[in-house]
Amino acid sequence: MSQMFDVIESIQGAAARFEILRYKPLQVASLYSAQKAGSRLHQVRVVLQNGSVITEAGALSFAKGHITADNNVGGGKGAAGLLKNIASSMLTQESTFKPSYTGSGEVYLEPSFDHFLLYQLNNEEIIVDKGMFVACESSVSVGVAAQKSISAALKGGEGLFQTSLKGYGLVVLQSPVPAHEIMKLQLNNERLQVDGNFAILRNGNISFTVERSAKSIVGSMTSGEGYLQTFTGTGSVWVAPTFPIYHPPVVPPRA
Repeated sequence: MSQMFDVIESIQGAAARFEILRYKPLQVASLYSAQKAGSRLHQVRVVLQNGSVITEAGALSFAKGHITADNNVGGGKGAAGLLKNIASSMLTQESTFKPSYTGSGEVYLEPSFDHFLLYQLNNEEIIVDKGMFVACESSVSVGVAAQKSISAALKGGEGLFQTSLKGYGLVVLQSPVPAHEIMKLQLNNERLQVDGNFAILRNGNISFTVERSAKSIVGSMTSGEGYLQTFTGTGSVWVAPTFPIYHPPVVPPRA
């Protein structure tokens, strides 16, 4: 199996090692165009050493070793925890039940042509786009981050809620673009304005609002930019400027 892929990134945690695997070109005619354009199949492997990993539901491909599986409703125990996680799943597009795998062995998640990011949380919180969460160590808390302004919720393209990941431990995120195409911008009591929905992660003391590109409605209309996602404060914001190239907007057919 080692000849089928290369390990392109690896991070060792307290009781688990997270790896991103990249497969060699597949001998499938229908994938020729995608592979010629540079797309490669990726997979996440978690090597557990008496540890535990939480995944998004349906993410498992196979597991090998002395590993037990359990459904984790999160957010506490009993009915209260279940209700909290049901609400979280409805608001963030993550599943209600997040399976956990505990023991020693290897856990392989579903292979995908998408890209994956490894992030080490160090007693901090990151806010990520809906649907980006893939897996994490059991020491990480997966929750909901509510937008603090109506403008951000209605005009920001992210809805009322995003996914919050906090605590200590390793996190796997699904990225819309390759890792090397992500710009990690540091703000020091500054403002960042983004025309589009390609700011995918933020941490630190950063507030998120949506503002007109000009002070007046007429000015916004004539500038051609309209509303801009606005990040203010001190911390970091990850942006993926090439996102629209990979995911162009869908134009409805003419009647």
